[in-house]
Amino acid sequence: MSSDMFDAVDYQIIHALQLQARIPFSRIAAVIGVSDQTVARRYSRLRSSGGLKVRGLVDPHLGGHAPWLLRLQCSPNSTATVAAALARRDDTAWVRLTSGGAEIVCMVNGNKDEEQALLLDRLPRTPQVKSVTAHQLLRTFSRGLQLMVADHSGLTAQQIAELGSPPKRVPDQPVAIGAADEPLLKALAADARTELSQLATVTHRSQSSVRRRIIELVQHGLLTFETEIDERIFSATRSWFLLWATVEPASLETVGNALAADPQVGYVAATTGPTNLYAAVAGPHSTALYSFLTDRIAQLPGIRTVESAPVLRNVKRNA
Repeated sequence: MSSDMFDAVDYQIIHALQLQARIPFSRIAAVIGVSDQTVARRYSRLRSSGGLKVRGLVDPHLGGHAPWLLRLQCSPNSTATVAAALARRDDTAWVRLTSGGAEIVCMVNGNKDEEQALLLDRLPRTPQVKSVTAHQLLRTFSRGLQLMVADHSGLTAQQIAELGSPPKRVPDQPVAIGAADEPLLKALAADARTELSQLATVTHRSQSSVRRRIIELVQHGLLTFETEIDERIFSATRSWFLLWATVEPASLETVGNALAADPQVGYVAATTGPTNLYAAVAGPHSTALYSFLTDRIAQLPGIRTVESAPVLRNVKRNA
């Protein structure tokens, strides 16, 4: 993938989809000043190049299916082999090598049967794996590269307002996901921009009924839309670091939200385990981590300990 393939129009389309995943191409075209066909063609190219995925995600904590973050300490000569085996699994979202190549960090999608086999049986009994630390995700504060996209797109405040915003959250009410929602959610997970006509066909509902149900699920926080972006399309040569912090419970929400708003943070979540906050942080070079720790982290309340590790290689990117 070469960043030369992409330009300002591509960045503006990505930014618009981050604001509203299912916004009509005609609306994007009108706001950024190109034709409907141009938007559709550019979106198709972004998807086929692997630079962009737009998915509908159910709250992973429903039904006890929250993802797990695993840290594996391995023998140096076996790290690559173990990482490759993890990357081939359907239940791993991403796999990274850190800490001089002696540690693997990966995200495991929440599936009870597979979790038990992976966490409690297979990995601890693998001779090459010296230790496994598991952190279940409790809450995700931020994910993706929203701020990087905004910096590149050049959309004005007026254009952003014209693109609109997602449906507003409503007060908690007894709304639940049922078996009838499964075909809809499966289709949106594969492609959040699936046409209403197709969704109506797979769900055996009318288009208006499908539209209302999507809005209802979003308003109640049961369904979210995620725009996954390959950062290489932004010509970004950045060094990534993973942070594990222990934060006083009273400050966890404050610290999580503060990091989520930081332009250097691509992902931050509260977790279980020996530490209770995980973050992925990017900088222009490796020495930028020192400034981030001393200037940014040091200002946040309630942080007791911080551990960091540079990402050496992405063995598997978000599936």
